Amino acid sequence: MRTMYHPNVNEINLSTVLYALSDQIRLNIIKILSEKGEQSCSSLDISAPKSTLSHHFKVLRESGVIHTRLEGTQRFISIRYDDLNLRFPGLLSAVLQGIEQ
Repeated sequence: MRTMYHPNVNEINLSTVLYALSDQIRLNIIKILSEKGEQSCSSLDISAPKSTLSHHFKVLRESGVIHTRLEGTQRFISIRYDDLNLRFPGLLSAVLQGIEQ
């Protein structure tokens, strides 16, 4: 199986993170993860085709917003809180606060 790309902390780029968070589906994914913690990709209740969700997961992962962990045939995703707060203190909190308003 192919190795998934996760950028190192120092490779996380503000414009890439902002782009990843500029889509409503991706914001919904982040909102669910912030409320429920790590989730399997298949457990997220988002009405979109599987291929579309895979694309959104990839954009979030490659921008450094989420981490994907493989366990057997399942993929579990979680937000990279520590890495994002290290690079851009307060950004994720502000985004999550903005989603709820």
